[in-house]
Amino acid sequence: MSLTRRTLMLAPAALLPLAPLAAAAQGGGAAAPISLGERATGPETAPVTVIEYFSLTCSHCAAFHRDTWPQVKKELVGTGKMRMVWRDFPLDQLALAAAQVARALPAERYEGFIGALLASQDRWAFARGADNVAEIAKIAALAGLSRAQVDAAIADQGLRRAILEGRLKAEQEHNVSSTPSFVFGSKVVPGALPYDRFAQLVGEASGA
Repeated sequence: MSLTRRTLMLAPAALLPLAPLAAAAQGGGAAAPISLGERATGPETAPVTVIEYFSLTCSHCAAFHRDTWPQVKKELVGTGKMRMVWRDFPLDQLALAAAQVARALPAERYEGFIGALLASQDRWAFARGADNVAEIAKIAALAGLSRAQVDAAIADQGLRRAILEGRLKAEQEHNVSSTPSFVFGSKVVPGALPYDRFAQLVGEASGA
C-alpha cells in the first residue's frame, strides 16, 4: 500500500478534538499504554535531558542520525552527561504511519528500529512507486513485528491521535515548526546539528 507523503499542515484548531483522548491516556490514575511511553536512552540521573523532535521522512533527521548521533551517543550519552528523549513530529502521513509502527515495538527495540528507518529512507519513503507499508514491514520484521502487527499499529486510531496530539503540544510548548528540533533545557535549536555545536549546547544546559 502506498501512502501519501502530503505534509500534514494541521492547524491547532483541527487537533483540539484530540485533547480529551490524550487526557484520558494520562489521567485518571491509569497507566499510559506502553506505546505512548517515553522513548529515551541514557541515565535518568543525567544532568541534561535533550529532547529531539523528529520525523521519520525528514532527510535532515536522517543526516543527524547518520553523522552526529553516533558520536553523541558514545561521548555524551555513554559517559552519563546527557539523556536523549525522542518525540514524534511527523511531517506527513507516511511519517505518521511509520511512527505508529515504531511505537508498537517494545521500548528497548525502538532506537534500533528508527535508526534503520532513517538509514533506509530512500527505499521505503522516497522510492517511486514503492509499497511503503510493505517496505516498512520488512524492516519491522527484523525487529520482531509481523505484517499483521504492522497493519494493526497503522490502523490504531487512538495511537494516531495521540501522536498528533504530541505534535500539537510541541508546537504550543516549544514552538517547534521543523525537524529535527532539539530542546536543551529552555533553549530550542532546529537543524541537523554537528557534534561540536551539539556538545556545546549540552555543556551550556548543564552550566559547565
